[in-house]
Amino acid sequence: MLTVRLLPSLFLMLLLSTTQVIAAEPVAMASWQDNAHSQRIKAFVKSVSTEGSTDFVAPADRIAVFDNDGTLWAEQPVYFQLYFALDQIKAMAKADPLLAQKWKKSPVFTAALSGDLKAIVGFGEKGLLEIVGTSHSGMTTDQFEQSVNDWVNTARHPTTAKLFTKMVYQPMLELLDHLRDNDFRIYIVSGGGIDFMRPWAERVYGIPKENVIGSRLSTKYDNVDGTPVIMKEPKLEFNDDKAGKPLAIHQFIGKRPILAVGNSDGDLQMLEWTATNTKPNMNVYIHHTDEIREWAYDSDSHIGKLKQGLIDAKKKNWLVVDMKADWLQVFPN
Repeated sequence: MLTVRLLPSLFLMLLLSTTQVIAAEPVAMASWQDNAHSQRIKAFVKSVSTEGSTDFVAPADRIAVFDNDGTLWAEQPVYFQLYFALDQIKAMAKADPLLAQKWKKSPVFTAALSGDLKAIVGFGEKGLLEIVGTSHSGMTTDQFEQSVNDWVNTARHPTTAKLFTKMVYQPMLELLDHLRDNDFRIYIVSGGGIDFMRPWAERVYGIPKENVIGSRLSTKYDNVDGTPVIMKEPKLEFNDDKAGKPLAIHQFIGKRPILAVGNSDGDLQMLEWTATNTKPNMNVYIHHTDEIREWAYDSDSHIGKLKQGLIDAKKKNWLVVDMKADWLQVFPN
């Protein structure tokens, strides 16, 4: 009788031990609300990547371009590259007391050394270029890359205390993954410095160095103690912003994108250029509407200003992603 009673249990154990457990497929763009906006993105990706579709685009032409600041990671209260530049200025002053004394006679560098962001912003583009040009030059490209890596590995955002590399948008990381899964070629096209972004872009976004396009300082080839090096100079060679973005896309990619994503009027020309593609295309603006989980800003912001872009998006049926309404999560856990 005991053996008979055990038969059902033994049968169940045998069944469980021989049954394969099939893991559920990961949900694409899981941090996005399942609404009309996310569905529109998925529908576009599916239509251009499905053979036999009337909108099918060959993988070689499936090019997506993304702004960085305010699109892939946060940009408030100032661009993160400025925090890096200020830390570099302070380190340079500490290492060279004579240089520090000289800088104290300059309003721009006095503000930089004290971390007076309001004053720095007040100096405008000229003051910012002076700080960036000084802090980003006078060294080889290898030395600069090492300084960037050292900084991003330790520096933290003054408001959230997160590492700057953790101030990326989880929904955008998922969008990048979804595009890669569908054989898109992904590029960063940003006003940020190309040599600042390249050291960490692949680690954080999965975007290789050669697919990072940005503003750049002049460089020169030199020979130091018998070793060939590329030296960074304190002069802006190219500003990859506004009209500079389609120029850079033409020069470095050589093809029009079919997908462009930005967050400010500085990205408008990139979206306009993408819209001229005769192949199916899509333009997306990330609208910062979440004052609780991030920041809410658009037309009146001192950075990331978005005014004309919203007007054009409405006229041209570009997708405007509402961060507050469309994202279940903002930053990675």
